[in-house]
Amino acid sequence: MEEAGKERDMAVVVEDLSTSTKDVAIVSTKPAKRYPLALWIAILGLIMLVGVYIFSLSLKQNGMLFGLMQTNMIEKEREKPCHDPGIPDTEIPYVHYPTPNTYDREECACTGVRFFAILSMQRSGSGWVETLLNSHPNVSSNGEIFSVKPRRSNITAITKTLDKLYNLDWYSSAAKNECTAAVGLKWMLNQGLMKHHQEIIEYFNRRGVSAIFLLRRNLLQRYVSILANAHDSAMKQLNGTHKAHVHSKQEAEILAQYKPTIDQKTLITELKRSNKLAADALASFKNTRHIVLYYEDVVNNRTKLMDVLDFLRMPKRKLFSRHVKIHTKRLRDHIDNWADVNNALTGTRFESFLND
Repeated sequence: MEEAGKERDMAVVVEDLSTSTKDVAIVSTKPAKRYPLALWIAILGLIMLVGVYIFSLSLKQNGMLFGLMQTNMIEKEREKPCHDPGIPDTEIPYVHYPTPNTYDREECACTGVRFFAILSMQRSGSGWVETLLNSHPNVSSNGEIFSVKPRRSNITAITKTLDKLYNLDWYSSAAKNECTAAVGLKWMLNQGLMKHHQEIIEYFNRRGVSAIFLLRRNLLQRYVSILANAHDSAMKQLNGTHKAHVHSKQEAEILAQYKPTIDQKTLITELKRSNKLAADALASFKNTRHIVLYYEDVVNNRTKLMDVLDFLRMPKRKLFSRHVKIHTKRLRDHIDNWADVNNALTGTRFESFLND
């Protein structure tokens, strides 16, 4: 009987194992549960919202950090012995106290200096305007420094030159040295300025450099001046010397005798190129501290330069220059093939240039 009982127990165990195996088999053959597409989209959207929120927090923290950095900079400037407490906070980044390596500013050591650059194109009146600004006792504009190619060969050479200039270690006939209150240069757009404009804009904003744009509205008059200047550079009409600017009426009359013949086939292309270069420069430097000045406005109203002195925060003074204007007659009197030029521009967007 004991053996019969054992056999029944074993049968029960086998039956239980068989039932368990069947259950496992049934479970394993059930299809995996799938989530609907809408749920996945909802989860993905939630993840994106969280990411945007975290990113916005990061931007806010960075903005706060930048604000703190500006506040710290202003506080540090205010702690300097030379700081003028009357300077508004918004002006502090544009006022500097250079310590030249080559001399001592002596009693003018605490005279704040503002950095500027006259940005222009050849034959746009920049030489004349620069001499007017240099007649101010506190303004020192050091000429067309980047006309020398090695100084603009790369951005490193450019910033090294600018650092020397703005540290008041650059010597020129215009330098006032010790008591300079505004220091700058004349910089043509095609002298590495637009080629390296991104790095230069960063430099201007970092060093607090103000840009003075000097442009010419009538690009045809500018083109005539370019051709006439190129002719004199080759012919050297004034006693065998070339002069880009003259200081007497007699010299101006000699240079004005030359009338260029303009190729009407390439004229519009040249005018478009000049117009685009100026427009690109204005668009690129729009986020720098700048002022825009037009040659024609200064010619017609000399008080326009008072706006520049206000821009540089310089006391107003009567400005003067020895430069004498070369082309003083009607534009048609300075172009040899006026009829061809007139026909080429009539009906185009440059037609207004004919009416000087």
